[in-house]
Amino acid sequence: MGNVGTVTPEAAPPETVDAILARLCATVEDYPKPGITFKDLTPVFADGEGLRAMVDALTEPFAGQFDLVAGVEARGFLLAAAAAYATATGVITVRKKGKLPRRTLAEDYALEYGHATIEVHEDDVPSGARILLLDDVLATGGTLSAATRLMERSGARVVGIGVVLELAGLGGRAALAGHEVRSLQRIDL
Repeated sequence: MGNVGTVTPEAAPPETVDAILARLCATVEDYPKPGITFKDLTPVFADGEGLRAMVDALTEPFAGQFDLVAGVEARGFLLAAAAAYATATGVITVRKKGKLPRRTLAEDYALEYGHATIEVHEDDVPSGARILLLDDVLATGGTLSAATRLMERSGARVVGIGVVLELAGLGGRAALAGHEVRSLQRIDL
């Protein structure tokens, strides 16, 4: 007569991206110097479910709004390549100075102890393209602000900025004023 009276357990809901990050992200004390707590995302990148959850959570709010995904060296490359593949768009690499072989556009930005420069090839960013800009961490916003300026100088429009971790209290979001920023997890400092 079948399973009359049998209760079937419901499938567990899928794990949230917050739960995945909490489970997989490694915490390293006193790195890169004493007093700093470093959040290492490499175990999340190494986990297929974790990588997919991060990429989906970063791209879904901007679905249909972008033509290309730009990733900032180095972990931003991983996110951008996966996002571009998942959304059937192209990928642009935003590199540290001196790493690109053809003519470049460059943008300087301040670090807490000096300056740095990032570059893109002059002809990699089509004028009028809609760009989703991805990186792993938003701290002071210097790198992402410089990357945004590079995209805009190329004639593109940054429609959104996505990061996995946002270090709240360092002013990064303010440095990106006027742009929609999506962070998967905010860490209060």
